[in-house]
Amino acid sequence: MSPTAAKQAEQLRLDGNTYFKKGFFGAAIDAYTGAITLCPNVAVTWTNRALCHRKRNNWTKVEEDCRRAIQLDKNSVKGHYMLGLALLERKEYTAGVKELEKAFDIERGANAKSDMVEEIWQELAKVKYMVWERESTKRSWELQSLKEFCEIAVKEKHLFDSCEHEGFVDEVWKSNSEQLEALDRVFRRVAEADLPTDMMNEDFHQIPDYLCCKITLDIFRDPVIAPSGLTYEREVILDHLEKVGKFDPITREPLYLDQLVPNLAIKEAVEAFLDQHGWAYKMD
Repeated sequence: MSPTAAKQAEQLRLDGNTYFKKGFFGAAIDAYTGAITLCPNVAVTWTNRALCHRKRNNWTKVEEDCRRAIQLDKNSVKGHYMLGLALLERKEYTAGVKELEKAFDIERGANAKSDMVEEIWQELAKVKYMVWERESTKRSWELQSLKEFCEIAVKEKHLFDSCEHEGFVDEVWKSNSEQLEALDRVFRRVAEADLPTDMMNEDFHQIPDYLCCKITLDIFRDPVIAPSGLTYEREVILDHLEKVGKFDPITREPLYLDQLVPNLAIKEAVEAFLDQHGWAYKMD
């Protein structure tokens, strides 16, 4: 590609940015398309055009442009992010979540305090809660149907036993009641993980304290451990060190950025907890 073509492509990309800021998405798409025609190997131009398609809810085009951007740059945060959103629109939840997680990990590693990290996390939490809620509803229905079937079977056995042991009605009735109570306990226990997170409900769930940041009290996303042994959310402790001072906010001991280490054990514990208790995504 000649220097002249590269210069023209860059100018078209800048023009596209200007049109986008003004809300002229069609004109922006035309400008980015011209830049891509002249210089097709720049990933950011593809993601810029994908963002225009996203604004127009053209998710097929979003997917096409993002896949091309990722081919050019496997670490394209916007490419993985918008591809994930496009897949979610097609209800391909597993593939969509995978792309969002890639975008989240890449951006978090590059800039833990960026607004993009928060935006991606919110989308991830929303879809994971939605998937959990849908599966939870399905499980609840299946459990209720199975419970009713079992209760009918127990009651039919009660009628049969009553006829077979006419002189022991009280004993048969007691045995039947005990079986129904035991059945109820079993199904309640199975359904515990899917109980609603209603604070007015006596079954309200709590996230274990050790899985929550001591500053925000929210469940960890990217936990790091300080020399004091205390674990903090990376974005929060970085903000503290930058704006408040170079010291541990709890112990007040000196603390510097290079002393923070990823707490992989807590991160794995959080992931395991969320896998079993999808309702916690809505607690954050």
